[in-house]
Parts: sequence; structure tokens; C-alpha cells
Amino acid sequence: MPVTPEELKTAIRNSFHVSHLEVEDQSSGCGASYAIVLVSEDFEGKLSLARHRMVNEALKEQISQMHAFSQKTFTPKQYEAYLAKGN
Repeated sequence: MPVTPEELKTAIRNSFHVSHLEVEDQSSGCGASYAIVLVSEDFEGKLSLARHRMVNEALKEQISQMHAFSQKTFTPKQYEAYLAKGN
């Protein structure tokens, strides 16, 4: 069964204090490849690897059904700086 964007959003919102979330289906609708941008205060004080492990653990069921999954994780402050740089 393919993973839906709504399923990913629900799983993420149930696992993190989300201040911003983008979920992009990069597989032309088949649900096999997703990219996310997740901004959460839960990432404060955590290195990128630890953040990615947190997300991978929270989404392990969904990720196991995908071909590809990429993520960008930010604290709220980091995301403000990212946007200020024109991203």
C-alpha cells in the first residue's frame, strides 16, 4: 500500500511539536519517494544526525514502504535564518 502525504503528516504531527512542515511527493503520485522539511523545537540542542534518527524512528513504518526519503530538519531559529538567506 503506498504511503500518502496525509499519512506522513499525521505521523509527524503525532511525534513532534511541529511549527512548520512541508511534505513533497517526488514520485509523481505513487507514494514511493518523499522529501520533507520539518521545523520543530524538539530539535533544539540536537545534531543533524540525531534529528534524522528521530524522524526515521518516528516514521519507520512509512519509510519501509518507500523507495526514497529525504529530510531537512530545523529548529525554529535555524529555519528563520534559512529563509532569510533566500531559500
